[in-house]
Amino acid sequence: MQPKLYVGNLSYNATESDLYTLFQKYGEIRSVSLVTDKYSGQSKGFAFVEMGNAADAEKALAENGNEFMGRTLAVSEARPPKQFNDRRGGGGGRGGRPQHHGRRPRY
Repeated sequence: MQPKLYVGNLSYNATESDLYTLFQKYGEIRSVSLVTDKYSGQSKGFAFVEMGNAADAEKALAENGNEFMGRTLAVSEARPPKQFNDRRGGGGGRGGRPQHHGRRPRY
């Protein structure tokens, strides 16, 4: 198990400090990252908590299903980020002259 946890169904009022306090009883915390909207700064209702080691992360899974700030938490092992295929290409055009559906173009 990796030491990074996904914490979902958070109250929009929860802060990184609140999460640090909640999870510190399970061991060392390397980082807490509350995901927020890029424009408004409002919480999106989930976060990532990186524990000091896999054993501490395993213990912290005990918070799954517990109530925190009026919401039932969803805590699980974080999935690795998706890898995107970087084939730099465009998409889907037919190339050449533009198609004029049913009409002849005036040239």
